[in-house]
Amino acid sequence: MPDAKTRYTPVWDAVLALADGKVFRGKGFGADVDGSGEVVFTTSMTGYQEVCTDPSFCGQIVCMTYPLIGNYGVTEEDNQSRQPWIAGLVVHEVAPQPSNWQSEGTLDDYLRRYNVPGISGVDTRALTRHIRSVGDMRAVLVHNAKDMTDEEIVARAQAAKLPGERDVVGDVMNAEEATFGDENTGPHVAVVDCGVKMNIINSLTSRGARVTVLPYGTSYDRVRELDPDGVIVSPGPGDPANLDEGLGIVRSLLEERRPYFGICLGHQLLARAIGAQTGKLKFGHRGGNQPIMDNRSGRVTMTAQNHSFQVNSDSVPTGDGWQVALRNLNDGSVEGLAHRDLPVLSVQFHPEAAPGPADNGILFDEFLEMISVPQQDHRGKN
Repeated sequence: MPDAKTRYTPVWDAVLALADGKVFRGKGFGADVDGSGEVVFTTSMTGYQEVCTDPSFCGQIVCMTYPLIGNYGVTEEDNQSRQPWIAGLVVHEVAPQPSNWQSEGTLDDYLRRYNVPGISGVDTRALTRHIRSVGDMRAVLVHNAKDMTDEEIVARAQAAKLPGERDVVGDVMNAEEATFGDENTGPHVAVVDCGVKMNIINSLTSRGARVTVLPYGTSYDRVRELDPDGVIVSPGPGDPANLDEGLGIVRSLLEERRPYFGICLGHQLLARAIGAQTGKLKFGHRGGNQPIMDNRSGRVTMTAQNHSFQVNSDSVPTGDGWQVALRNLNDGSVEGLAHRDLPVLSVQFHPEAAPGPADNGILFDEFLEMISVPQQDHRGKN
């Protein structure tokens, strides 16, 4: 019978390589395929399935900083989209046998089913510290790499495509309209789908709203035809500077003074629509422990975040009634915009969480209160 050392020696058959030459070897799990994209980290301790299915992670190889992943399994209920969007998953240890009465299978099997590669046995603390030092960068996750040299794999990493270099919103959005909630009661909210998470929809329907989800690129004529009480532009992946097609609908909403709630990418598109600029963070905000302050009330909350880009503070046109309403207490970046007169709410973080703290679910209540005001009061009509 083999001794303990023999039994538990892993097979280091997978490699994570970064474009700057940093290489991490480990054991492959999930699908027996290779992944490429941008390597990032998230500090969420739980919610790995929500991370995998969050469209904002499209094209990214995600490092989970919490050391044990997969211990409570997976369940259909936790999916935030129709499929996982990550390019790969990096963990220190993956649990082979989950312990949870709701579990419907292992994380390993789940990633295999959706053709997503993973790597375990990585020093995720060292990887995270490296990313914090050099920034998010191109990377590859290669299975069956025992006979490949580091130089060969790094060369592949240097050729990897970043999410911001292509139209990833077009990849993740649903192409057809969809409706949720009771069609005969409650306020009607239209959600522009740039990569909407299910918990945004659930956060609205659980409060009595009926929701129409519209594909990104839907014309404002269609919005006017539906005549919703308010509009949300959802989170999504990629570089907001490349999404000119989304600016027209935001500007039309502002011109008609129709209540608007921009979340993450929706916040960034609002900023661009009013003339502000966006830029890339050295390493993004990802996880469930980002503190933000509301400059108007002094209230501090912990937020769930997942973004690579920010609104450049100095470019916000404060002379036109706009203000930076919320800021990140870690780095001072813009976390929300407001206007002196318009019915507008925008936040850089994720009030729907999934995963993360639920401190800011109250923002959905504030939005629904905003749209309960008669439209003529917003639009200056008698």
